[in-house]
Amino acid sequence: MEKLLSHLSHLEIASPDVEASAAFYEQQFGMRIVDRVDGATYLRCWGDHYRYSLIITEGPDPALTRMAWRTESAEALEVAAGRVQDAGITGTWSESGHGYGRAFEFEGPYGHPIRLFWEVDRFEADAAHASIFPDRPEKRSSHAGAPRFLDHVTIAATDVDGFAAWHRDVLGFRLMARTQLDDTNISVFSVLTTNEKSHDLGVVLDHSTRAGRVNHIAFWVDTHEELLISADVLMENGTPMESGPGVHGIGEQQYLYFREPSGLRVELNSGGYRNYLPDWEPNTWTPGLGGSNFYRNAPIPQSIFESFPAADGLTATEDGVHPDMRAALINS
Repeated sequence: MEKLLSHLSHLEIASPDVEASAAFYEQQFGMRIVDRVDGATYLRCWGDHYRYSLIITEGPDPALTRMAWRTESAEALEVAAGRVQDAGITGTWSESGHGYGRAFEFEGPYGHPIRLFWEVDRFEADAAHASIFPDRPEKRSSHAGAPRFLDHVTIAATDVDGFAAWHRDVLGFRLMARTQLDDTNISVFSVLTTNEKSHDLGVVLDHSTRAGRVNHIAFWVDTHEELLISADVLMENGTPMESGPGVHGIGEQQYLYFREPSGLRVELNSGGYRNYLPDWEPNTWTPGLGGSNFYRNAPIPQSIFESFPAADGLTATEDGVHPDMRAALINS
């Protein structure tokens, strides 16, 4: 298959209190508000090349309301849309949106809204934000530990292997790794990528009846030291670490997890490997191999099994499942 998607361009999330969430991302996390349009707040990471990285809209619960991917070309957009429709999913075309051009939007087979586009507005910094370095879209943030880029999103689905296969076969994602429970063929986690990163899309097993949920959204800093500084700044300003800092085994990124005011989980990453192999075969991990914790020396907190919006069941992680969820899966 020809390469269809280039990378994750932006995410749209819902918050019961848009102003509280926006203030958090700006004041504690170091992103910058660039637009407010029709009740939505648009924020950017200082190193992202498009106008914005994150959109916050009002909703009753924390949720992912859209993930947006830029295609490799205008022609690739047409091909990708055709493949989605050939797979039996009806989408809609729009001629433009705020900051992007013609787009194809649809709901994926597990309930997650997706936007595909090619034309996009590049960020143009004003004099106050212009960098002295030509390749930077704006100067480095003066906020300690501010994220440079949007990195990935990890969603929840009722069939991890089915989700991964659909995104591989229809949109051309590469499967990079998966986790199965010990002594079973039940997959509870998988990572996929559109490029050389270990992943820009993750999926955890959802044991609820609510479609379209998300486990976390993630951003990137250049160095491990910046990640530690970000944890320091967040904690000094009243935001505890939910998990980490630590190192993942799958992907080998340094990480930390915390919650923004809506309750939505946010991850910050640095490091990790790059994989350029076009014929890479994804390995299968089991929880004891350290997919979540490289050093295999600390359990993850039970709160990590929560996804959003809240529902009648838990979700998995790369480190496995909650004991109650395992019993239900094995006995089903």
